[in-house]
Amino acid sequence: MTARVLSASSADIDRAVAALKSGELVAIPTETVYGLAGLALHTDALARIFAAKERPTFDPLIAHVAPSPRGERLLALSRVHLVDLTQLTAAARTTAEALADAFWPGPMTLVLPRTRAVPDLCTAGLDSVAVRMPAHPVAQEILRRVGEPLAAPSANRFGRVSPTTAAHVMAELHDRIDWIVDGGPCAVGVESTVLAVQGDGSCALLRPGGVTEAQLAAVSGQPVVRPQVSPLALPSPGLLASHYAPNKPLHLLPAPLHALDRAARARLLAPDAVVLVASGRGDHAAEFHTVLLTPDGTDATAAQRLFACLREMDAAQGTLYAEPITQTTGLWPAIADRLGRASAPRL
Repeated sequence: MTARVLSASSADIDRAVAALKSGELVAIPTETVYGLAGLALHTDALARIFAAKERPTFDPLIAHVAPSPRGERLLALSRVHLVDLTQLTAAARTTAEALADAFWPGPMTLVLPRTRAVPDLCTAGLDSVAVRMPAHPVAQEILRRVGEPLAAPSANRFGRVSPTTAAHVMAELHDRIDWIVDGGPCAVGVESTVLAVQGDGSCALLRPGGVTEAQLAAVSGQPVVRPQVSPLALPSPGLLASHYAPNKPLHLLPAPLHALDRAARARLLAPDAVVLVASGRGDHAAEFHTVLLTPDGTDATAAQRLFACLREMDAAQGTLYAEPITQTTGLWPAIADRLGRASAPRL
């Protein structure tokens, strides 16, 4: 079996929709990364996702839904039998509605009380379900035509570098799935921000992503906290210590390359070093094979290029290193999170 690549034409989207409705898996573009889509309320389709990705069943999936008008976005989750809104306090519902109206469609996932219609396989047996409305027009059209939620974790083998082009999906899953819809490169490039709204209306940030912490706080008017997460009950995907990793080990440097003197560089880096340069400074680039994360110095470009850069490095001959992310605003925390997990000891 070799995956067939479909275009974003109406006829090819019809083919993808027919495959999804029959229980097959289809890799689809979103604004964050490409997702491996299957029917979220059907256990057989979910089981195929876990098998294709070699993903452990204790890691929950995100359910994706079609866009809804502003003011109806939280209600839409109830209409498709995903979320039990009666389990939200008034304060939590107020916050959740404000966030949904501000950031959906877009790269934000809300963890909310689930209905009994959601299979345990989708939620890892938890009483909550992670949900978002993607902004990519192709994903939106597929969701509209399917007419029900789709689970769509990143379309790669578990723990590996996420795909941001159809070619990345083909490299990862070409012999494991039948269909890939090519919607072009992903605009955001890192996965969605995941948060749970607490009973008092405050926000628990589970995974940094395409919506920043400052944006969440500004819209919600509530504090954003980072809770301790038990490895025995993960409320969100992307929380394992080792994740987003290239095939070869990735070593995170203690300081940017330009800040290391000659002795430190000799001690820390192998002669065949391939270095992801995040700082944009090339003082010592001639000494090593370097890959520049953000040519224009912006966090948006860095996020969009991150996973492609890791794949480029993995294909090079040498030992992989990455400069640390020192910036703490915008999308930089999400980028730092991905690099930290990519360089963590393997499971």
